[in-house]
Amino acid sequence: MLSRNPLLSRRAAVLGGVVGAAEAVSGRAVARAAVGGESGGGVRVMPLGDSLTDGFTPYPGGYRVELWRLLTAGGRAVDFVGSRSNGPAELGDHDHEGHPGWRIDQVDAHVGAWLRQSEPRTVLLLIGTNDMNQNLDVAAAPDRLSGLIDRITGVAPRCDLFVATVPPEADRARQARVVAYNAEVPRVVAAKGPRVHLVRMYEALTTADLADGTHPTREGYGKMAAVWYAALRSVPGCLTAYAGRAGG
Repeated sequence: MLSRNPLLSRRAAVLGGVVGAAEAVSGRAVARAAVGGESGGGVRVMPLGDSLTDGFTPYPGGYRVELWRLLTAGGRAVDFVGSRSNGPAELGDHDHEGHPGWRIDQVDAHVGAWLRQSEPRTVLLLIGTNDMNQNLDVAAAPDRLSGLIDRITGVAPRCDLFVATVPPEADRARQARVVAYNAEVPRVVAAKGPRVHLVRMYEALTTADLADGTHPTREGYGKMAAVWYAALRSVPGCLTAYAGRAGG
């Protein structure tokens, strides 16, 4: 039954307005959290790729766990950014843009939106494994990578982009495709200008570092982290915020 008491009605209206306002504020807070994610208050770095970035079984967080430790130990303030989040407690920032099972073309279709949302200063790109595993027009994979690099640099021309060769595979057919693809990656990267950097990830691992023939063990991910860290340290400014802009 509806109350006919004017005082009670006014109280209900006020209470409803307060609750509604609280819900609206809460909604805005959730929206901000979804976009901003965790933040260490440092330079914005986007780990970008497939399950090797996500840290698929057996080690959630993958190379990001050890890379975070290395960066922290080295006195680097970094904010990992991306629309996804996972990893163990020792990983200080769980945000990333690693999409298990995704190919180059799938990342290319979405990367513009991710970059505009996260606005990274530096991007770590490791992609191509699923193109090789699915045997998807392997000969054209370097051209797809080239297009993806152009997309990234077009949307974020000031960012430093690190492009890694893909790790080895235990399966002989897949491994042959990996070798062919990786042979073309340096040529692709070399044509993209001074802010695009080659990372030789393939040479850092062997099949002994693979847990399931494709995804690294914890130790294998640690080796990947060391390669990323060395690459970042080799490029002055890539872990420094843009002048005049907080957070990078």
